[in-house]
Amino acid sequence: MISRSPGARHDGRPPHVETAFFLSLAAIALQLVAWVLGSFVIDPTGYEEMRNEVGQPKAIQQLALSGSALGVISVIWLLLARRMREGHNWARMVLAAATALSALFLLNSLSMSGYPRDEMIGAVPDVLAIGAIAPMFLPSSNAYFSARTVHP
Repeated sequence: MISRSPGARHDGRPPHVETAFFLSLAAIALQLVAWVLGSFVIDPTGYEEMRNEVGQPKAIQQLALSGSALGVISVIWLLLARRMREGHNWARMVLAAATALSALFLLNSLSMSGYPRDEMIGAVPDVLAIGAIAPMFLPSSNAYFSARTVHP
């Protein structure tokens, strides 16, 4: 008979790792939604501001560049989250380090702008990403990652 920790899935993955994975997916989705809203919906839109500053062709070019960068970052984030979910400790560490760096940039940006409401709303995906890191380092998660790194 195989003994498993309470709540562990049949593949041995603790629920905290699943929680971290799904919080990461939600953060990625919210980041994409926040970019679209900030660029095209919420007044003044990023597109309008850029168009007024540099003209329409350059504004479109800048939006394409920032959208492409966000797409690449989102794909890398998703791949890291999948690897973390599979039990790869290096992916967990990369996610934690990148999220910590992002949190520092977020705090710096918010403190320099005086914590305006619209920037606080845009910070929700970052806060969700920070929340995804904590479950990755709970005892059951640590045991899962430790077991995965030991090779007979």
